Amino acid sequence: MSNWTEVKISVNSKDVDKAGDIASMVVPYGIYIEDYSELEKEAWEIAHIDLIDEDLLKKDRNKAIVHVYISPEENPMEAVAFLRERYSAENIDSEIMLNECRNEDWENNWKQYFHPIPVGEKLLIRPIWEEEFEAGDRAVLNIEPGLAFGTGTHETTRLCLETLEKHIKKGTTVLDIGCGSGILSIASLLLGAEKAVGVDIDALAVKTAKENGEVNGFKEPEYTILQGNLTDKVSGKFDVVVANIVADVIIMFCKDVASFMNEGGVFITSGIIDTREQDVIDAFNKYGFKIKARHTEGGWVCFECE
Repeated sequence: MSNWTEVKISVNSKDVDKAGDIASMVVPYGIYIEDYSELEKEAWEIAHIDLIDEDLLKKDRNKAIVHVYISPEENPMEAVAFLRERYSAENIDSEIMLNECRNEDWENNWKQYFHPIPVGEKLLIRPIWEEEFEAGDRAVLNIEPGLAFGTGTHETTRLCLETLEKHIKKGTTVLDIGCGSGILSIASLLLGAEKAVGVDIDALAVKTAKENGEVNGFKEPEYTILQGNLTDKVSGKFDVVVANIVADVIIMFCKDVASFMNEGGVFITSGIIDTREQDVIDAFNKYGFKIKARHTEGGWVCFECE
């Protein structure tokens, strides 16, 4: 029987609340946080004692550790990539470890969880190390995600892919905010888009997305990947804008996204945990977006807006 994977995230104590909220988006069954920044005060308030174990007193008061546990059937690499990118977007310094194993071990061991998978009606996501697969009439998206978010196994990615399929036609232009591995941009081109521009704040994601584009035969100007914060490096207007990112960033982005959309364009957004859904809806309303469709899977929400 397979073991669960423990993900340990070390952050500065001042960031632990926000880091914990983001970590809670990875699993539905809770997390465990070690935070010793106010050890003496909390020991007295909770247990009314001032005698504390010496090992506890030696703990680093400036650091906190968030523990997340990934079940055997889930893909731990996808969880790690999600956390890395969300923490980067929120400017949270973090160190992520899995089961105390060496980086080079888990960077390869996660591959056992990722196999060719059909998504929607038209795509097959194929990890490049898998030689045997049956695509039928589906377009094959070849991907090596490295440590960037986006393999197609996470609910938010699947929701975006399935929704993109409805809106991409010959000549469509696409802007992918928080592109991660490049999976949504590449999928758009395979589905018939004329041009896809992806942008990510994370340098590793940008490198990975460019490499995945090359593997699938796409390069500039058809496929362009930029490193930047949201749209600070982007110009032009697009038929489809897709953002598979955390709710707080979507809310912040809502004030600007319309200026990058062609008339009649669609804004597809996911990465929204259901407990933050109303906050995102409020932002849509504030900035003049009308929700055309809502999709859910596993506690995550995806919206189509105009």
